Amino acid sequence: MRTRDRFPRVIVSFGAVLSLLLLPGVLGTRRGFAQELNRFERERAKMMLRIVKDDVDRYYYDPAYHGVDLKSSFAAADEKIDHAASISQAFAMIARPLLELKDSHTFFIPPARSVRLDFGWVMEMIGDHCYVMAVEQGSDAEAKGLKRGDEVIAEDGHRPTRDNLWGLDYVYRILAPRPTVHLQVQSPGQPAREIEVAARVEEKKNLLRLTSSADFEDYVHDLENRAWLGRHRIQEMGEDLSIWKMPEFDMRPSEVRSTMRSVMKHKALILDLRGNPGGSIETLEAMVGSFLDGEVKFADPQSRQRMKPLVAKAIGDPFTGKLVVLIDSKSASSSELFARTMQLEKRAVVLGDRSAGEVMMARPYPHGIGSDTQIFFAAQVTIANLIMKDGQSLEGVGVAPDEVMLPTAEDLAGGSDPVLAHAASLCGVTLDAKKAGSFFPVEWKR
Repeated sequence: MRTRDRFPRVIVSFGAVLSLLLLPGVLGTRRGFAQELNRFERERAKMMLRIVKDDVDRYYYDPAYHGVDLKSSFAAADEKIDHAASISQAFAMIARPLLELKDSHTFFIPPARSVRLDFGWVMEMIGDHCYVMAVEQGSDAEAKGLKRGDEVIAEDGHRPTRDNLWGLDYVYRILAPRPTVHLQVQSPGQPAREIEVAARVEEKKNLLRLTSSADFEDYVHDLENRAWLGRHRIQEMGEDLSIWKMPEFDMRPSEVRSTMRSVMKHKALILDLRGNPGGSIETLEAMVGSFLDGEVKFADPQSRQRMKPLVAKAIGDPFTGKLVVLIDSKSASSSELFARTMQLEKRAVVLGDRSAGEVMMARPYPHGIGSDTQIFFAAQVTIANLIMKDGQSLEGVGVAPDEVMLPTAEDLAGGSDPVLAHAASLCGVTLDAKKAGSFFPVEWKR
């Protein structure tokens, strides 16, 4: 975390999460690592609630809270903690008032558990359908026959949608961690089947200290269930085309300049922002300044306190070749700001799926309570909404591609990437979809 203000990727499915919090058994002790509360733990949960409320009261960008009666919401949460049957239920009550704001970047981060769950598979929305995107070799998911390209019809009885996908992870893996999940899946051309998939459970030596920016970022990545390493990769196709797989906006301006020196040798660039969760402001400004000349204001923050507009300045000679930007349902925050800025400036063709629509400026506020044994938790709070050059916010809307193009289940299962292949054709380069699918294989965390 190189700057104080970031656009971390957090997709809060508000209505779905709130509904899940009310379902019988979801936050109980039957499955997972729930733990019954004693009196001391109940009071500690109430203390967390008060601290989180104070963070929102002090820092949330809209003092009117969009008309939500937060005072009543927090009072109701305090009362519900009195009747919570488990720590998971208490955490859910702390989370609930923040979810009522329907803000993608404002949420409760509970204390890290003493175990880590590695699920060994990743799913993603493509259009209106949810597909398995990767399965780790040697995982229980692989042993149970889960494969890339399988459509996820239901997870523990809930059909994944754009509105609830992150919410399922947030409830089942963060607020009430579950070592197994029941899936209904369907492979291309096959009947639907049901499987029970177990996570790899690893004991942690130490609880995560969320007062460290590095630990906070690692924990947010755990919330996102991010399976692969954040390594920038470039595929060159002669002098005609360079393809930059950018997993996150996490580079220093000097690193952006260094990468752009390589890009400048080519006639065209495909910037692949699919799955990119966003990142730091300084990276975003450096990226915008790499493709536009002069000084460009690309967003105005709306906040309680006066904040400077987000302005990008050209860093050396900008790249003037053909630019194609790829986005999908997991492209968020800085990715969306970059893609939309390139659209508004008529600088690039944006290709792929509608982006996440999660674009706010937020800061984490970490806390620790306790004396002999400290418990660390955090609230992430939106400090500004961002208004683009066209006067619109991307929050809840996302970026609509200039050309919508989605891979099919058969493409995923066969390892093809027709979106990248089509992007290459727009740059005057012939690229086989199967070959395109081999360029950036998943690299799992170890």
